[in-house]
Amino acid sequence: MRFEIITIFPEFFSGFFDHGVVRRALKEGLVSVGVRDLRDFTHDRHRTVDDRPFGGGEGMVLKPEPLAEALESLGIAAKAAREASLSPILAPESGDKDGTPSSLTEGASNSGTDGAPISVDADARQTGTRVILLSPQGRRFTQATARALISQEQVVLICGRYEGVDERINTLYCDLEISIGDYVLSGGELAAAVVMDAVTRLVPGVLGNEASSEFESFGIADSSISADEAGIPRSQHGSGGLLDYPHFTRPAEFKGLGAPQVLLNGDHRQIRRWRREQQLRKTLANRPDLLERAELSDEDRRMLVDLGWRTAS
Repeated sequence: MRFEIITIFPEFFSGFFDHGVVRRALKEGLVSVGVRDLRDFTHDRHRTVDDRPFGGGEGMVLKPEPLAEALESLGIAAKAAREASLSPILAPESGDKDGTPSSLTEGASNSGTDGAPISVDADARQTGTRVILLSPQGRRFTQATARALISQEQVVLICGRYEGVDERINTLYCDLEISIGDYVLSGGELAAAVVMDAVTRLVPGVLGNEASSEFESFGIADSSISADEAGIPRSQHGSGGLLDYPHFTRPAEFKGLGAPQVLLNGDHRQIRRWRREQQLRKTLANRPDLLERAELSDEDRRMLVDLGWRTAS
């Protein structure tokens, strides 16, 4: 898998590539990356990449010509020229309840701010290139988006700056417009690092334990995870799009607080049930909005009611 990043601050990424799972993925050849300085695609002595917005207003806007040249230097034509060979674009999926990519919609809009996850059908995944504009106006980046993108051969990340990017670049070239949250940064470089890290850690072979990406916040449904091993019930529980359960390690007691006894008794079934309850408890406390989309069992609902959950109905 290859990432291409288009930015006016290429040096921003030097430290990012030198640490953690991204460094490991690059070193082992599981992922490759190119960083393109947008100013290299200008033709004036000031290397101008921005201009004042039509219609007036504050700030500056990234000009379309350097961005178009940067994309075309990567062999990326305008969308109209690519449509015949493109697989359907990743699109918002209202039915994604458990955090697992589940469907694919062709020709869907690539902008919006409703926070719906962006997903792709596992049976319909086709490798190729996806051009992504990082922008506060985009759809919210989720774990489902990250899982969908690992099927691509190349992901191109355009880092916005100033007041934004000339919208014609979005219209002509971009398959997706993504935001990493409901706040504004000074540029898209941090967002590009977030997207690259989230996607890279899901590439097979990057994590030391492949199950690490299954049993975590916003992970896949428990029913989609492999069954117990060698007849031994597993103690983990898939989050199914909810938050992860809390974790504890040695020492068993710390500053007067002990680790939950259930985690020390060796009964995997009891541990698994406790962890599911904790997933529900933490999600209810911190992200109750996730419960609206979650695939909940009858037992989940009973536990939630006991925890004080009240449905809209």
